[in-house]
Amino acid sequence: MENALAPESGKTVIRKARLASQALFLLLFLWLFLQTESKGADQLGYPVKFFLDADPLLVLTAILSSRSFLPSMLLAGAVALATVFMGRFFCGWVCPLGTLHNLTGSVVRKRRRTVPKGSFRLKYLLLVFLLASSAFTLQITGIFDPLSLLIRSLSLSVYPAFQYGVTSFLDALSRWPVPGLAPAADWLLDILHKGVLSLRQPLFNQGFLLGLLFLGILALNWVERRYWCRYLCPLGALLGILSRRSLLSRSVSEGCDSCGACVPGCEGGCFPQSPDKWRKAECYLCGNCDDACPKNVVSFGFGRNPAAQALDLGRRRVIAAAAAGVAAVPLLRIGPTRAGQADPRLIRPPGSLEEREFLRRCVKCGECMKVCITGGLQPALTEAAPEGIWSPVLVPRVGYCEYRCTLCGQVCPTGAIRSLKPAEKPDVKIGLAMIDPGRCLPWAHAVPCIVCEEVCPTPKKAVLLEEVVVKDRDGRPVTVKQPRVDLDRCIGCGICENRCPVLGKPAIYVLSVGESRSRENQLLL
Repeated sequence: MENALAPESGKTVIRKARLASQALFLLLFLWLFLQTESKGADQLGYPVKFFLDADPLLVLTAILSSRSFLPSMLLAGAVALATVFMGRFFCGWVCPLGTLHNLTGSVVRKRRRTVPKGSFRLKYLLLVFLLASSAFTLQITGIFDPLSLLIRSLSLSVYPAFQYGVTSFLDALSRWPVPGLAPAADWLLDILHKGVLSLRQPLFNQGFLLGLLFLGILALNWVERRYWCRYLCPLGALLGILSRRSLLSRSVSEGCDSCGACVPGCEGGCFPQSPDKWRKAECYLCGNCDDACPKNVVSFGFGRNPAAQALDLGRRRVIAAAAAGVAAVPLLRIGPTRAGQADPRLIRPPGSLEEREFLRRCVKCGECMKVCITGGLQPALTEAAPEGIWSPVLVPRVGYCEYRCTLCGQVCPTGAIRSLKPAEKPDVKIGLAMIDPGRCLPWAHAVPCIVCEEVCPTPKKAVLLEEVVVKDRDGRPVTVKQPRVDLDRCIGCGICENRCPVLGKPAIYVLSVGESRSRENQLLL
C-alpha cells in the first residue's frame, strides 16, 4: 500500500487533522442547532437539518418504513458512498456524538474493563433488528440513531437546563448589592440572548428522563472509551459494513512484533496489535495507532486492501435479531391508535401526514419541538402508544400553534410533517375547540369573559359570542356573552385553551377531532 503521508509527518499530522475536523464539525453542529429557532421570520435561512439529512441509517429506514423516497437520500447516499471508498471517516472525523464521547472519555482516567469478548457484535444485531422492523413499516430507528438521539437530548433536556442555569445565575448576580454588577449581568444576558439563548425559557415534558438517558450514555465511557460507538451505535454498524472493502485503510509492515503499544489508544477496539485479527469494520481512522507505534510500522493510505478479520455475527444471532424486529411490529402497535380510539389529545403539528404514515416517517429527532415558537410541541409518552414515544404532540396549555408559523415542517428531515406554504397554513386544521359549560365563566357563573373570542386568530372568528341574559347568585339579571365554536372556522390552534383564564382544567380545550389529515377523525361523519 502506498502511504498517503510521509513517516515523519504522518505521526502527528493525522491526529491533529482529525482533532481539527472533529472540532469543526462539532461547532457546525452546535451552530446549526442554535439556528433551529425563529429569528422573527417564517424562514430559518440555514440548513439546520443538515446532519440528519446526511444520516444514511435514518434515510434508509425511513425509505423502508414509508415505502417512498426522500429528497435527502442524495446527501445520505453521498456519505454512504464516501464510506465505501474512505472507511468509517464519519465516526472518527465527523460525528458530533462521537466527538462528545471522545471528550468525555479523555476526562475519565480509570475504567472498568468488564465488557465481554465479542460485544462489538451487539450494534450489528441492533442494526438487523431495526432494518427488519423498518421493512415491516415500524420506524423506531430514531430512538437509537446517534444524531437523532443527540439532537433530541440537547433540544429537550440539555439546552433547556443550560438556559435555566445561565439565566438563574445571572439573575442572582444582578440581585447582589455590588455597584455595576447588575448592569454587567443584564448586558451579558442580552448578549447571550442574541446568539446562544432563546427568547423564552424552553420547557419540555420528560426533560429529566431524556437528560438522564443522555448522561447515562456518556457515562458508559467510564466502562470503556467510546462504549456507545463500539458496542451500541447502529449507524456505526451500517458504516462498518460499508467500509469493509474501503480503499483508504490501515496497513502494517512486517516489522510489527505485536507489542500492544497501539491498543490503549485505539478508539474502535479493532484489535490493532494483531494484523491477522484486525477488525477493519471497527476502525475509525483515528491514527492513534500510528502515533503510538514505537517502530513506525503503521501507515494509512490508499491502495490494495489488506486482509481483515471476517465479520462473523453467527447465523442464529442474525435470524433472532431479525425475528425480534418483525415481532416488535405487532407488540408496539397493540395500543389504540385508530381514529375514535386514540387519545383525543393526540394533536399533531400542522402539515403532519395521516397518523399511520406519520409514525412510519417520524424519527423522534425533536427538531420540530426545538423550533416551535411557543413551546407547545412536546414529546409524546403514552398518547400515541409505544410506537409513537417521543414523537411531537401539541399541548395547548403549554403553548399554542402560531397562526402563520410553518417552521416545524421546514425542519422535519423525513417529511413526516409537510413543509407548508404560508398560504396553505390557514386552511389546515389540527383539531377542534370544545367548550365546557360547567367551567366556562359566562355559562356557569354569570361572569363576563370574552378572552377566547378576542385571541382567536382566524380572519372570521371561530369563536362566536351570543348575548344572553342570565341571573347571578342574587337573582339579578346580568347580560353576558356566551362563547360557541364554529365547526367550519376552527383550526384547533389551541390559543383559546392556552389563554383561558380558568385555572386547572380550562373551560375551552382542543381535541384532535376534525383534523384535516384524517377523514375518519371527524366530529360529524
